[in-house]
Amino acid sequence: MDAESARGVNRRKLLGWGGVAAVGAAAAGTQRAVAAPPAAGAEAGADSGAVPPDARPGGAYDRYVAKLAAEDKFSGVVLLSHRGRTILSRSYGMADRERKVRNHEGIAFNLSSAGKPFGAVAVLQLAQRGKVRLSDTVGTHLKGFAKEIAEQVTIHHLLSGTSGLNTPEEDPQRVFRSREEVREYNERWARKAKLVAPPGTPTDHAGAEVAIPALIVEAVTGTTYWDYVQEHIFERCGMTGTGFYTRPQWLTDEHIAHSYMRVADGSLVDAVRNLDQGSPDPNQLGRNPGRNFIDAPGDGGFATAPDLVRFAHALRDGTVLDRPYAELFTGPKIPLAPQGGGGLRKGRQAPADASFGTYMMPVSLVNGQWVNGRAGVNPGSVASWNIYPDTGWVGVILGNCDGVPLWEIAEREIRTLTG
Repeated sequence: MDAESARGVNRRKLLGWGGVAAVGAAAAGTQRAVAAPPAAGAEAGADSGAVPPDARPGGAYDRYVAKLAAEDKFSGVVLLSHRGRTILSRSYGMADRERKVRNHEGIAFNLSSAGKPFGAVAVLQLAQRGKVRLSDTVGTHLKGFAKEIAEQVTIHHLLSGTSGLNTPEEDPQRVFRSREEVREYNERWARKAKLVAPPGTPTDHAGAEVAIPALIVEAVTGTTYWDYVQEHIFERCGMTGTGFYTRPQWLTDEHIAHSYMRVADGSLVDAVRNLDQGSPDPNQLGRNPGRNFIDAPGDGGFATAPDLVRFAHALRDGTVLDRPYAELFTGPKIPLAPQGGGGLRKGRQAPADASFGTYMMPVSLVNGQWVNGRAGVNPGSVASWNIYPDTGWVGVILGNCDGVPLWEIAEREIRTLTG
């Protein structure tokens, strides 16, 4: 669960809508980078006439990320895919320093808010099957909410970030011990939400707007959110390296990147192996993602870069949603302010001509092209993935160390692929 810090800024608000117009920058960090070679043939066969020179192996984007890694400013994976073919794949740094496991394409990284789109897709699958309507109010499917929420706030309001709800207080120090404990806590937490503005008012995706749709998925399907998404999204898409992994899995599975978090004395610690340590970042004060036994329903999870590409293509070919519902998922709903929310982009110019809220995966117009994107930041982890539907590109950035300049890398990717 995303926790509000003592200063009243939570991770959900940290990235605002988390799209092209609001890719947050992580805190400073260091790590010696070790480049892993791309898979054999992974970059071959691309249509050279459709691939910008800067996107090719050895091009400007490749050199830029390599320079960051050499300066200990990037640990993770970047991937550029065009029409299903990998054009560029680079891995740097260590997934697990203690066991000397290097980052590579098969490593899953903590997604944080970048996992929110899966919840929206789950709800739209149910709408497509006639199990829910986007006009349904919260009270249509759930009990225990305040009368004004149950009767006025709709599924559309929740998914579009216009519910008028606030984010209840959380306890970032709590260490969870089981899936059941996480689920029960978050169900109680969601019911503490209050209506602080009329439904239809943009709320920058308050935490309850993520938690309540997950509860609706569970109420309608009779299974947990995690299990539903695993079966109906990850497995359908062939996302074999993606899942809502538990803390024991995070500690033992060599295919899951550990998150290296900067602490108060300036050093980096392995978050999942040091649950007593918390981030000093005022935007995430006291947080440690390892304290979650499993990420809260509707949020987070772990994914590999190739799996995020698979999901992007599954949106286009009808694997997870019929075309009208896929278009509904990614289509613009409400205009966003130039800064994209969260305040992290103050003093910077957005690369987008215009940005719009969608159902958890914002869309922007950049140089006359649509770009859907989602980003997430946790102590020790960053994630960004962008879908370029007009040209068939997908770009992924996954990192596992504080100090990765996520916004700058994402901005460079967007410029590289849109001109």
